[in-house]
Amino acid sequence: MKILVSKNITLDLFCKNPIQIVETENNGTIAISKNKKTLFYVITPKVLKNLFDIEKYSLKNETTKKEKKVIEKFPMYSNWIPDKDFIQKAALWGISLSEEVSKYELASFISYWEAEGLFFHHIQWQQKLARSLERSRSMNLIKQKRDITDIPVPDQKTPDGFRGK
Repeated sequence: MKILVSKNITLDLFCKNPIQIVETENNGTIAISKNKKTLFYVITPKVLKNLFDIEKYSLKNETTKKEKKVIEKFPMYSNWIPDKDFIQKAALWGISLSEEVSKYELASFISYWEAEGLFFHHIQWQQKLARSLERSRSMNLIKQKRDITDIPVPDQKTPDGFRGK
């Protein structure tokens, strides 16, 4: 795990007033060092809360809608599913989806966004999924090209109004 350090201070300075140092640091983690070697890291309460939020949503248990409203934004997690009326909502957002999300499409979307570790509201995750499906499905249609070795066979029916044999 990479630790991004926002401040480096010496052990002697930290020991003089640790509470004040942690309270004044807004940006994340503090590296405590002695003789230019890092001894340990101090994590601010804000960063610690974000870590707990990630851990909470990483659990395999599916979260309830009530929990989603309490914490509002959350990172993508493996059991996430869009709402049952997802296709209708996508239409409201201007994205026309002709069929439901397949388990493969959903798994691909989740695995990509789990790795990113970004926090969004549930509705924002659904919008991202809708745009992703629109893009990937349109790319599949473009990839289906005409076979240039195919020789068309005309039908033998004479249209109405024309003389036939």
